[in-house]
Amino acid sequence: MDMRAAEIGWQKCRRSTSLPVFEPGPIPPLQPVDEYGFIMSDSNSMAEIPGRCATRNDHDREERKLQKWHAMIGDGGADWKAYLRRKPQVVKCRIRQGIPNCLRGLVWQLISGSRNLVLLNQGVYEKLHSLECSSSEFEIMRDISRTFPSHVFYQQMHGPGQRSLYNVLRAYSIYDRKVGYVQGMGFLAGVLLLYMSEEDAFWLLVALLKGVAHAPMEGLYLAGLPLLQQSFFQFERLVHERLPKLGSHFDQEAIYPSMYASQWFITAFSCSFPFSLSLRIWDVLLFEGITIIFKVGLALLKYCHNDLVQLPFEKLVYALRNFPEDVMRPKILLPVAYSIKISTRLEELRHEYCSTKNMQPQVQHSSLNTKERGPVKRPFKKLVNFKRPGFLKLRCS
Repeated sequence: MDMRAAEIGWQKCRRSTSLPVFEPGPIPPLQPVDEYGFIMSDSNSMAEIPGRCATRNDHDREERKLQKWHAMIGDGGADWKAYLRRKPQVVKCRIRQGIPNCLRGLVWQLISGSRNLVLLNQGVYEKLHSLECSSSEFEIMRDISRTFPSHVFYQQMHGPGQRSLYNVLRAYSIYDRKVGYVQGMGFLAGVLLLYMSEEDAFWLLVALLKGVAHAPMEGLYLAGLPLLQQSFFQFERLVHERLPKLGSHFDQEAIYPSMYASQWFITAFSCSFPFSLSLRIWDVLLFEGITIIFKVGLALLKYCHNDLVQLPFEKLVYALRNFPEDVMRPKILLPVAYSIKISTRLEELRHEYCSTKNMQPQVQHSSLNTKERGPVKRPFKKLVNFKRPGFLKLRCS
């Protein structure tokens, strides 16, 4: 969607409610930014300079990597499905090594199945903007300025970035009234809008929450947060099984996943983590599913195990929300995460959780062929006529 369309979507709801028409705020002064567009402080600016001085070998390595990706996906993604069918393990390995940033938007759409949703639902996103206002209007308006405030795209008050974010979140809250809007969803949409248009970001958000390629994640945001509660149960058990000494220490200090891991699941590590690490996690999340969040969480605890078991309650809570910089480097953390094999155990724990809650275990995977990442045809009317229940707001610091 171009900027004129974004402006129309922003103002349409203003005219049909008592809310005032917001004009863009002053353009912030130019400041140095990192390679992802985040404003750097003076200390960060100095720290980033060595990292930017890539050697000739690094440049050549990146060029070869980019050429391999171009050969793999073809022009505009034309060869993607065929290559994935032929060499799924090669694709998995290359995604785990990191998608080239210049191709990230396209590849995310391919591996999530959202590109097919766009093609099958032409005009739907625009139609959502012509419907009545979302009941989540005020919550969305309140939260958009809190989403990546240090990124140049979202920095201007009511500027192009904030308007696009508003449009996507409002459209989704109308599209799926069962979920509506929950604080934390803005970080998902905020990441996507840095790599694609409004419409593409909207449909990738649909693919992620509705489960086009993997188990749906909408349970993280439904009333009562059922999937989040299940994830806490699974993660706590995994900590006790994989890191028994730390698990016992957590019990002794009354530390529970809800005290430190909520943002991990709700924002998929996009809030309060280095963006370079967040992107690498998202690469794998969109291809392999939510299991990577458990793996990264366990890897963080494993890396800091010896320090964490020594800390009392107050310092432990702080440490679990402020991990050391060295563990936040993708080259250090992600190999540890990839080495953790928990898929079978997660499924067993899911069934155990459902049985303790007297719930019927739901199918966790779409009936789609995940190798081809095909779409699910979802009738427009059925998805926009849900009665929206109340929900719990979560706040990302």
